[in-house]
Amino acid sequence: MALTEVKFIQGNRACVEGAIKAGCRFFAGYPITPANEISEHMAKMLPEAGGIFIQMEDEIASVMAIVGASWAGVKSMTATSGPGFSLMQEGIGYAFMTETPCVIADIQRLGPSTGQATKCGQGDVMQSRWGTHGDYASIVLSPNSPQEMFELTVKAFNLAEEYRTPVILLADEVVAHMREDVAIPEEVEVVERRRPKLGEEMFFGGEEIPPMPRVGDGFNVPVTGSTHDERGIRFTRDPQVHRRLVTRLVGKILRNTSKIADYETYRIDDCDVGIICYGCTSHTVYECVKIAEESGIKIGYVRLRTIWPMLEKPIIELAETVKAVIVPELNLGQLRYEIERITRGRANVYSLNKIGGGEMITPEELLHKIKEVIGR
Repeated sequence: MALTEVKFIQGNRACVEGAIKAGCRFFAGYPITPANEISEHMAKMLPEAGGIFIQMEDEIASVMAIVGASWAGVKSMTATSGPGFSLMQEGIGYAFMTETPCVIADIQRLGPSTGQATKCGQGDVMQSRWGTHGDYASIVLSPNSPQEMFELTVKAFNLAEEYRTPVILLADEVVAHMREDVAIPEEVEVVERRRPKLGEEMFFGGEEIPPMPRVGDGFNVPVTGSTHDERGIRFTRDPQVHRRLVTRLVGKILRNTSKIADYETYRIDDCDVGIICYGCTSHTVYECVKIAEESGIKIGYVRLRTIWPMLEKPIIELAETVKAVIVPELNLGQLRYEIERITRGRANVYSLNKIGGGEMITPEELLHKIKEVIGR
């Protein structure tokens, strides 16, 4: 029977523990608050696990280094915050186009620009989905505790390997610096990318998720961010080549949304008001549920562990039960319009937003909003 060790650690440390358990053996990063503890623990723990840690000259170099390491056959990741995540976007787009499995942890802080480096925010929700140019579909996971920082980091690596794509772990400063007991199993389920057989040549098509060779395995593989055919050859003249490539890149994620998407629900079929939440704001929701039920108000919620791709089914089920849905966020309303699109008028959708100073939305503020929208 596999043993489980319990450690009292913060979320950033739990992320490192999860990455190493998942098989990460290369990390490249550049210092930035509030993600620095990931780099610090990686610098110590990764060499002990037989891996390599490199502090790069900037975030652009960091993301390209993990792309290179992945093509060398090593599971790789980087960690940053909003400003660094912005710098990485071109490299992330290259990783999408070249179908390079890797993990990018974005520990959100207040922005835009330098903003408030030590304060919590949730302003990268849309950047994580639309930050790079062109058509693509991203996988974005949202932990709400140190335990989930461990578990969703493992899942991020497994999804990256299974779907041959970059995966974003979108945490926030509160979760990253929260401390709690984290259960770390001796063994976790680990997914490995599919390797090609001798004679195979189609590493960028021919099937939904083609095999991926390593540099040095003897395959002649061009790896280009330009439009390319199924063998990786740059081919920009034929529009059909581009359509075939990009529709497959998007389709391999969206067609598998039901397998990828993960969420938590409470009372979505029997409630007065519904809430859609993610990350640290979910703790406000948990507390508000207790307070509201004492007042005779029934709250149902969908807590998104996977923000993108977003599974619409539980959100629609919630909207069909209630007249009002509230989306609390530590930004000025990035997810609200996506929820409106999904619910399609089944319920009125309201925002509850707070920015500045790293202040959380309080249970009392959420309860006040609930009473306002249901007329109590």
